[in-house]
Amino acid sequence: MDVEAKIKKIFQRVLDVAPDDIKPDESLVSSLGVDSTELVEITVGIKKELNALLTDGELKKTHTFNEIVEIVKSKVSP
Repeated sequence: MDVEAKIKKIFQRVLDVAPDDIKPDESLVSSLGVDSTELVEITVGIKKELNALLTDGELKKTHTFNEIVEIVKSKVSP
């Protein structure tokens, strides 16, 4: 399973949304209603499941699903 698919699964679990609800280039806040607590849960899930070397608060700068995917891809060892 690729990085994007794994992140999508984490989003589905944390936010209880269908895969089709996750729009790659739309604002996480306006399209999915993601709040700061959910973003922390997503970050923890990514760190655990993908062994991503994310710093605390690194994903707070993101606004879309694709931005998160790109950051995580750069932090996951091959």
